[in-house]
Amino acid sequence: MSEAGEVRGVDVDDETRCAHYDSESDVVAIRFGCCGTYYACFECHAALADHPPEPWPTARRTEPAARCGVCGADLTATEYTSTDACPNCEARFNPGCAEHYHLYFEWIDAADSD
Repeated sequence: MSEAGEVRGVDVDDETRCAHYDSESDVVAIRFGCCGTYYACFECHAALADHPPEPWPTARRTEPAARCGVCGADLTATEYTSTDACPNCEARFNPGCAEHYHLYFEWIDAADSD
C-alpha cells in the first residue's frame, strides 16, 4: 500500500498533472485496486508499477479512490464519478477523464464512459 500522501507518476507536478495528462483540469489522482496506490493516470501506472492494473473494486466504492490534486481531498469513487469539480475546493476536473473510468472503476464499463 502507498503512503497516504504519495501520488506516483511520470513527471508529476504539485497538482497531480503528469507527462501524459497535463491540462489545467488534469488535477485528479486515482487509487488502483491492485495496490492501493494513487497514480496520476493509468499510463503512469503502466510505466511505473511492477504488476498489471486492477480497477477499484465495486465492494469498495464508498472508500477513498480519487484525490484532488489542488487541495488534497480524498473522494470516494462514487463522489468523484458523480461530479465535475472537487466538492472541497471547487477545482474543475477534466471531463475527458470519464472516458477512462472503466480502467479505474470495476463497475463502469467502456460503454458507460462514452
